Amino acid sequence: MIYLFLANGFEEVEALCPLDLLRRAGLQVTTVGIGGDRIVGAHGIAVQADIPDLLYRDSKPEMVILPGGMPGATNLDESRVVDAALRAAVANDAYLAAICAAPMVLGKRGYLQGKKAICFPGFEDYLTGATVATDRRVVTDGKVITAAGMGVALEFGLALVAALKGQETADELRRAVLADAPQ
Repeated sequence: MIYLFLANGFEEVEALCPLDLLRRAGLQVTTVGIGGDRIVGAHGIAVQADIPDLLYRDSKPEMVILPGGMPGATNLDESRVVDAALRAAVANDAYLAAICAAPMVLGKRGYLQGKKAICFPGFEDYLTGATVATDRRVVTDGKVITAAGMGVALEFGLALVAALKGQETADELRRAVLADAPQ
């Protein structure tokens, strides 16, 4: 199962755009609300999570996705449930994905050690052990996918689809949502 964690103060586009793309690709994604099932984003948009964090029990997630935004990323960082999900994902060689400020959650736990990664400018010091790829907006390094911020949410979502369903599926989806510039 794929899990996208939502905490109050999350960046709405960074969560909902990838979620939409993953579901369009036919993947089952469960949204998990930290502290309840109604979560309010950084810009006042309320989202109904599929389950509250108290119901999260998966010991073998396929992918864990963390959207950024503030204080959403900080709230994710402080969550024991997110911590447990990340530990389970790492133990099972699953994908870790984070965008904007949220790669700090991975970096602070050492999950970026020896990886290339990117984050929102100003959070680089939290990417402990990573090589910060400032020349890229989305970085996939093995089972870790990171992205710079809201402006690349679509690219981030397509990278998640590519990781799980292949580049051909991601390319088909890119065309279907008109993400390519007209030629």
